[in-house]
Amino acid sequence: MPPTGPDDAATLTDRQGGATASPGPELPTPHEEPADDLATSLVDSPVRDVEGPEESHRGRFLRRLLGDDTLALDRDPRARLTGWLWALGVTVLAGLLRFWDLGRPHRLVFDETYYVKDAYSLLVNGFEAQWGDNPNPAFEAGDTSGLTHVGEYVVHPQVGKWLIALGMHVGGGVGSSAAWRLSAAVCGTLAVLMVARIGRRLFASTALGTVAGLLMAVDGEAIVMSRISLLDPFLMFFLLAAFGALLLDRDQARRRLADRAAAVLDAGGDLGDGPRLGVRWWRLAAAVLLGLALGTKWSAMYFLAVFGLLSVAWDLTARRAIGVRHWWRAGILKDGIVAGVAMVGIAVVVYVGSWWSWFLHRESYGRLWAEQNPDLGVQWLPPVLRSFWKYHQDMWAFHNGLETPHSYAAHPIGWIVQWRPTSFFYPTEISGLTGQAAHDACGAPSCSQAIVALGNPVLWWCAAAAIIVAVVWLFRFRDWRAAAVLSGIVAGWLPWFAYAHRTIFTFYSIAFTPWVVLTLVYVMGLVVGPKDLDPRGRRWAIIGCGLLVGLILLVSAFFYPVWTGWVVPYNFWHAHMWLRTWV
Repeated sequence: MPPTGPDDAATLTDRQGGATASPGPELPTPHEEPADDLATSLVDSPVRDVEGPEESHRGRFLRRLLGDDTLALDRDPRARLTGWLWALGVTVLAGLLRFWDLGRPHRLVFDETYYVKDAYSLLVNGFEAQWGDNPNPAFEAGDTSGLTHVGEYVVHPQVGKWLIALGMHVGGGVGSSAAWRLSAAVCGTLAVLMVARIGRRLFASTALGTVAGLLMAVDGEAIVMSRISLLDPFLMFFLLAAFGALLLDRDQARRRLADRAAAVLDAGGDLGDGPRLGVRWWRLAAAVLLGLALGTKWSAMYFLAVFGLLSVAWDLTARRAIGVRHWWRAGILKDGIVAGVAMVGIAVVVYVGSWWSWFLHRESYGRLWAEQNPDLGVQWLPPVLRSFWKYHQDMWAFHNGLETPHSYAAHPIGWIVQWRPTSFFYPTEISGLTGQAAHDACGAPSCSQAIVALGNPVLWWCAAAAIIVAVVWLFRFRDWRAAAVLSGIVAGWLPWFAYAHRTIFTFYSIAFTPWVVLTLVYVMGLVVGPKDLDPRGRRWAIIGCGLLVGLILLVSAFFYPVWTGWVVPYNFWHAHMWLRTWV
């Protein structure tokens, strides 16, 4: 039965099936008893009448009331080991799909022409500098003589480019296209590990977490964006890591709340507004990660807002669940304001700090603007910060005014079903081959070589339907897990509708791809249900979900060549173009 109380759903872990959970696939379901009644009874009636007089019993009761699923997930060393082994297994698969022949093609693909060369400039100059005319062929051959010492106007922060530079530094230098893409592949592979572990914690199920990691491992957009050095894979990595940190913070904060509230009640006190929770180190870590995400792309600011509100909402519902009468006031004053100031403040400090090399090098573009224009700008700021602010005003104007037509520009309404995926690579010197040259290259009368940033269509189409189910579960049953899986989609997709007039692309959806996967797996968990359902019906539900996962795997195997730039017969490529909008 769905919960009838206002809590963030699924509270009593041991009554959900969570306390006896095994690595088998399951999504805990809420207990029928309203959470409000339990929370009220905790204050109005002594807990010892339920559990006994000992403090540990009261604290244990409160932890179960707050839904501490870690008690079930990590109940013994074997369960902990299994949780890691399955997650590492799908991560190894992800690594194979991402690192195999990573250097193909040995060409600057799509916007690699900007970010890879900027990264190299950061590595040797410390700032993004201009290149000579037509520098790409020479750069691809390992010749960097076209790099100047004149600052280049760039419109994205530096964190992602520094990571690309790190990959080139340790991976073989500028002459290796695999080195250009090394950091993207590492982050894309680690993202699969995070999805598996986040899914396990979120759904209180090793099996569902493993499925989430597996789907992330084989999704086409995730694979393509891990094999091309754009900024977006790094943005996704930091956002996902921040989300994981906030989940850990949620668990830790609820354990602290339970223990400290139990101590107050055991001493005969009144909860009042509830105890303070002290320094929230995981929340601070999330703020740092969100600052790094902002230092990669500005679109991270929407995740900062949504994740911050989600974290505070978790705190509010936790205080309400344990019986704090003025839970709204207490949650805002003791948790919300502190969280807002800390998260936004730390993220901004990290963001500004990520521009350290721009501040350090006077040759950087716009670095001396304030000195050259002493009467302009924000006068109360120091000159260097005045230049910094002016540069950001220019970048903001650029992003809002970018309306250059592009054949693969895509309205965000179609992103969720991959209506117009971005073709990154389709070279005419290969794709136009015919005759004997084509037979030598691909064994057919004509050839194609493509890299299409297309998500696995079965996965994304099913996930689009799953989003509707998750929204219904959120508003009808107030399931906190539904809010969690939808949060990344809300932050990563919906804001782009306000910028639909701009030139934007479907591959931007990589930023919220992990939450697309998690939403689909969440609904799979709802379909499978808890272990105490009719065994026969549950068995058929598991078989159905297993068949869907198997179909997704087969589709990924079919599309892998056009995700990774294989030279294939033209007819083979054309067989993958299921929709006209994909061409």
